[in-house]
Amino acid sequence: MPLRPRVVTGLLGLVLLPLIVGCTPGRTTPGPTQSQDSAARAAADLAAGLAAKDVSKVEFAGAESKAVNEQLASLLAGMGSVKPTVQVGRVDVTGSSATAALSLSWTFPGVPKPWTYESTAPLVSEAGRWKSSWQPAIVEPDLDGSSRLSQRRLTPKRGDLLGAAGAPIVKLRAVVRIGIDKSNLSSDAAKSSAARLARLVGIDVKGYTAKVAAAGSAAFVEAIVIRKEAADRPPNSAVLAIPGALAIEDKQPLAPTRDFARPIIGTVGEATKEIVETSKGAVVAGDQVGLSGLQRRYDSMLRGTSGVRVQLLPAKTNASASPSSSPSAGPQVEPRTLFEVQPVAGTPLETTIDSDLQALAEKILAKTKPASAIVAIRPSTGGILAAANGPGTKGVSIATVGRAAPGSTFKVASALALLRTGLTPASHVTCPTTVTVNGRKFRNFSDYPTSHRGDIDLRTALAQSCNTAFIGQRGRLHDDDLASAAASLGVGIDYDVGFSSFFGSVPADSTATGRAAAMIGQGKVEASPMAMASVVASVAAGKSVLPHLVKGQEPVSKAKPLTGAEAGQLRSMMRSVVTEGSGRVLLPQDGPPIIAKTGTAEFGASEPLKTHVWMIAAQGDLAVAVFVNSGMSGSRTAGPLLARFLAGAH
Repeated sequence: MPLRPRVVTGLLGLVLLPLIVGCTPGRTTPGPTQSQDSAARAAADLAAGLAAKDVSKVEFAGAESKAVNEQLASLLAGMGSVKPTVQVGRVDVTGSSATAALSLSWTFPGVPKPWTYESTAPLVSEAGRWKSSWQPAIVEPDLDGSSRLSQRRLTPKRGDLLGAAGAPIVKLRAVVRIGIDKSNLSSDAAKSSAARLARLVGIDVKGYTAKVAAAGSAAFVEAIVIRKEAADRPPNSAVLAIPGALAIEDKQPLAPTRDFARPIIGTVGEATKEIVETSKGAVVAGDQVGLSGLQRRYDSMLRGTSGVRVQLLPAKTNASASPSSSPSAGPQVEPRTLFEVQPVAGTPLETTIDSDLQALAEKILAKTKPASAIVAIRPSTGGILAAANGPGTKGVSIATVGRAAPGSTFKVASALALLRTGLTPASHVTCPTTVTVNGRKFRNFSDYPTSHRGDIDLRTALAQSCNTAFIGQRGRLHDDDLASAAASLGVGIDYDVGFSSFFGSVPADSTATGRAAAMIGQGKVEASPMAMASVVASVAAGKSVLPHLVKGQEPVSKAKPLTGAEAGQLRSMMRSVVTEGSGRVLLPQDGPPIIAKTGTAEFGASEPLKTHVWMIAAQGDLAVAVFVNSGMSGSRTAGPLLARFLAGAH
């Protein structure tokens, strides 16, 4: 009577299904005796070994475990560090033979779809002990001893970073990747070449030498990526003169110039170890990712989704032959794709930056040694057209996150608060030489015109920037009146606008001297250039304007709205700043009438005190704030910079 297959299903289903192979650290389970042994146990052992890519402890019929493990390593070397999940399904037993159905699934970092397939593992019983009968097809049905598996990560096209009107700011541009190829170098030669190359390209010699030493024997270790057209790029002849050094042409997402809006836009480069570890598998070493700024914040959107291609390739050596048979003498295997997921390109990020205005602002600030910034806003929309940082900022975007006392530019907010108490631009105020508050003496700036002291109107107090006049009116304001007026102009309330920003701070101050200092933009009052640009933008637009940079991230004001009538009064007063006050440097400008306000704010602990210098202005549908961390005055230091910007913009 023929033997009927014995199907191991019920018990296996209760004990082993679904079996995702793994182990619990610190626990050992005694193996069954020969009389208790089963094909299911052998299948589970095999599945565990395959899942670990290590079958050195799996028992095989007619083959040494070590030899099988070496072949498995050869078969899977091209799969990198990825390991499969292996499940044991149905086990059919016929006498001393059995077959186990295996389900294998490979999950690739950042790729949404896993590669899943079925294979069959033959098992045999020898002297009461079940063992696996090795063949490459267990790993993947198309493996026959003359082939191996290899996977290649498919990189998506990174989304462009767009500016005003959809013009690309960051896009693929030609670069040269300079580094050391270790494949034909000894360890000592690689170390020597690394040091020479580091000195040539101007990077840390010790750090790069260590990086090269730690890399694999066939690795290309990048030293620097430099724009192809860069003036300081070392010639290829100098690079190639170093043994093992290469200069590889490539493309990388870059802004128009190296420093273009760099503190805001950020950079793209090879993923750091920290980024890889915190990506939850979406990023692997070698991926190009956003490292800072907008590129980092919106990296997952811009980066897109990686793909993968798994191919059947010819075996590299005879190690792929079965340990129990002679090497395959069959024809070479043609590469064949077994599994593929195409990458999905990243989504462009739309911003409001006007590339021409950004470049103009950066050019104007290029020779300003102290930290400096220019921010330009479109009053009609609130879109930030330029947010430039001078070289003195050392890579920090003080244009958007800077914190400094705004000085007399803040008098626009103080003037609004006073208008809301019933004053008008024609209301009389007193401008003495000094005013003392709780023992602290406040005075006007050293070049304040003597002809405008004494009894003047509020318009003149703003136009000439009389500190004592504004301080003298502090009693008209209640506790939160000044903060409320500032908020109506975009200062003092933070908003999430999708990038690093500081909208300013106008905290309550219980001291008389603190409240007096706040009236002239000092004390505890702080603002960024972006925030002060929103002040003049609001006045120009006739409504509360909040700046935004990223499309879809337009904030809604939480403050009491600025009315058209209030804005009209402020515009007339700020026009007087240009026609008869401290902003006369802008009077010769062509184009629509300009409104403006200058400002200085003392800081430091030693005499003579240094001064932050400011100027804000609007002309047509353009509002601008200029800040220099240390200068003579708003009119003499910031004013000429602002005049050049308005002239270039029009």
